Amino acid sequence: MKIGIVNDLPLAVEALRRALAARHDYEVLWVAQDGQQAVDFCTAQRPDIVLMDLVMPNVDGIEATRRIMAHAPCAILIVTVDVGANAWRVYEAMGAGALDAVDTPSLSGPDAHKSIATLIAKIDRIAALVTERNAPGAAAAAGPQSATNRDTPLVAIGASAGGPAALATLLAGLPKDFPAAIVIVQHVDAAFAAGMADWLNQQSALPVRIASDGDRPQAGVALLAATDDHLHLKLPNVLGYTKEPAETPYRPSVDVFFHSVVARWQARAFGVLLTGMGRDGAIGLKAMRTKGYHTIAQDEATSAVYGMPKAAAALDAAAAILPLPRIAAALVAAVGAR
Repeated sequence: MKIGIVNDLPLAVEALRRALAARHDYEVLWVAQDGQQAVDFCTAQRPDIVLMDLVMPNVDGIEATRRIMAHAPCAILIVTVDVGANAWRVYEAMGAGALDAVDTPSLSGPDAHKSIATLIAKIDRIAALVTERNAPGAAAAAGPQSATNRDTPLVAIGASAGGPAALATLLAGLPKDFPAAIVIVQHVDAAFAAGMADWLNQQSALPVRIASDGDRPQAGVALLAATDDHLHLKLPNVLGYTKEPAETPYRPSVDVFFHSVVARWQARAFGVLLTGMGRDGAIGLKAMRTKGYHTIAQDEATSAVYGMPKAAAALDAAAAILPLPRIAAALVAAVGAR
């Protein structure tokens, strides 16, 4: 695993080097002291993963992430002092294409070992996303169930890298009287889910909140998956969380939720797959289309990372492939159609 470090603080760089030295399969490819250097280094020697600080001189971590994803895309993990205090910057960086965030590890003190272990776990999780090639097997779908237009329709949305910004754009385009329930599965650490829901709530005319076990999707409300377990419909119209499948590197998994919609949702449904690394959601979107649900994938030009929607396009899982600014209007039209 070739790793690039982007940080202007020598002490932070040393802490990262020591943490990574514990793993013989990690190699520090280069160290950049600001965002522009990171862009140049990624272009010349693209690493498997970049450990990106947020606050730096000249070009900060958010803009550097945006430029890297545009010119030399690779996996980016935000590593910065006090992620919680920088939550808004973290969401912006994730909107630009970063996959996750973690505090800079400590060199000493009672929390040093724990902080290093957390960093390594994050890197390993991202490494699994980078190297994963085979999508999880499709869950067995239940037999056809009757659907009625009198019931509330459901819009199921999946996203990963670049998702926060894409979700903000999509939700901002929906009217406050949107007559469908919305459930969102975004690849995000549970620690950031509540803050992301609050952030999206400010971008949307619809209320956005985290999904709790036992919640029932309701018209005009957007629910966001909020744990490292998989959100699914455990009963018709009732949401829950499950640890299975445990082996998938995607947590929470878009495929798991989409398959549960196919198996249990009793009214009309619509599937949307947005920007993201990997192929999570492609098989599930295909299952939704096969059942007769209308499906949409984001196009390459407007995707921060054209992985998940590309996989869906390859499977012919999307009935429509649209630029991000047109997806909200397409949903309004589709939900309103009879």
